[in-house]
Amino acid sequence: MSKMPEPSILLFVLEQFFPRQECLAIEPIENGHIHRTVAAQIQTPRGTQEVVLQRINRHVFPHPEQVMENILQVTHHLQQSYLAEGQNPERRVLHFFATPRGDYLVHDPEGGIWRAARRITGARTYETTQDFKILFEVARAFGDFQYRLASLEGTRLHETIPQFHHTRKRVNDFFHAVEQDACNRALQVRQEIEFLQRREADADIITDALAQGRLPTRITHNDTKINNVLLDRTSGEALCVIDLDTVMPGSLLFDFGDLIRSAASTALEDEIHLSRVHFDIPRFIQLARGFLSALRQTLTPLEWELLAFAPRLITYEQALRFLTDYLQGDVYYRVMYSEHNLHRTRTQIRLLQEMEQQAGTMESILERCKTDSTLGRFS
Repeated sequence: MSKMPEPSILLFVLEQFFPRQECLAIEPIENGHIHRTVAAQIQTPRGTQEVVLQRINRHVFPHPEQVMENILQVTHHLQQSYLAEGQNPERRVLHFFATPRGDYLVHDPEGGIWRAARRITGARTYETTQDFKILFEVARAFGDFQYRLASLEGTRLHETIPQFHHTRKRVNDFFHAVEQDACNRALQVRQEIEFLQRREADADIITDALAQGRLPTRITHNDTKINNVLLDRTSGEALCVIDLDTVMPGSLLFDFGDLIRSAASTALEDEIHLSRVHFDIPRFIQLARGFLSALRQTLTPLEWELLAFAPRLITYEQALRFLTDYLQGDVYYRVMYSEHNLHRTRTQIRLLQEMEQQAGTMESILERCKTDSTLGRFS
């Protein structure tokens, strides 16, 4: 895990965004696998300003300027959408700051690249929850996010991580990592390797349909975990979708699949004790109802047909990614200990096994969602 930047670096970055403004406090924000993030308080002529600073991981995002171009397009479009409805977008959409020169990215003396966003106060995220209302709200936020962006042409956005959900590429990367065995770890995970190899035939189903035009290309978030939605601390209402680095053209099925994978589990994705890891149908029901509440009328027949399959595919894909990183020596995901990615892999395998066992139930639930008149309300 990389160390927290020196205070002098953080103060330098703040000075570029907010010249001559006093910094009152800085604290780290530890959640998230990819970037380094801190929260800062600055004193401005209009009062105290809460700011989030983020150093972009250039190993994952080698073109930060393209990432920011996407984010600014998306946030502007969302702001206009809320304003057209007479709603205040301040707590609904992320707001990024520019320097006095108009730059949204700042280079520090050590070569790091930073951005700054307004911190939405009175809000929180969840890593996991037992509260079905929260699950419904998170899913509704992601569905609404995608619905509002439907009028923003997807091909105008950069592909910030090329072939991010190209499952065949993930399979090929996995096979290469097994063959190379750079860290001599393959022998100890032979069972996991064989489990993933047996499901190779699933890899091309969605990507082939997209390439052939049988599935529509939409603007997708591509990281629809529960902790990427801010909720109001008092009311529990979903406020804002965050972590927009991977917003780019893709399939609605990717977002739905990853939402179910991450939020219908009874445990965190790095749970060590597999007896605690289950795919929970009651959670799935609330997530499906929330996500589809804004999108039900926009889905194509093939999207409906593949909706129950999507969580299985994305769970399989994520298991591939975790095990590939483990075999390569943990070069992509932040790890806290040597077997962190292996434990992540095993939770995904456990989830996938239970999803396969309950596939028929998932299909029945989604079929009922097509005509459920109460879909937009938590129940």
